[in-house]
Amino acid sequence: MAPQRANIACLFTLILGGCASNPDKLPTSYVSPFKYRDYDYEQIALEMENVSSRSRLLYNQLAKERSADNMQMGVGLVLFWPALFFLEGGDGPQAAEFSQMKGEFEALRQNSVVKKCDLDIPSPQQIMEAAAEEERATRKRQQQSGPLRH
Repeated sequence: MAPQRANIACLFTLILGGCASNPDKLPTSYVSPFKYRDYDYEQIALEMENVSSRSRLLYNQLAKERSADNMQMGVGLVLFWPALFFLEGGDGPQAAEFSQMKGEFEALRQNSVVKKCDLDIPSPQQIMEAAAEEERATRKRQQQSGPLRH
């Protein structure tokens, strides 16, 4: 009986390993602030806008992938668990780029502080928090509206 449990545990570990990570849990890649030390106020502001915009796009794509993987996992567990071996998921280049964008933004933020730039550009962390808040509000509205009636 114990070998069967070990096999099942191993199976689920492999399956879950194929799922996309939650973008909120992706680490921040280190980017040296010296990369941007020669940037002036306008260059820092423009680059922060670009990084913020790209971060928002990547976050939304990663969240959709995570959601799709979760849905496939649920359907697979209920209907046909061998199909779980074919989950695409996993952390691909978008996850690595999102981690890089978080590091780029932090390096730019550090330079903006040193150069006393007063910029109000949303960081990747603020983007994630706003998306999570919007998701909570959407779920709350759905719960309050109750089941759909025809």
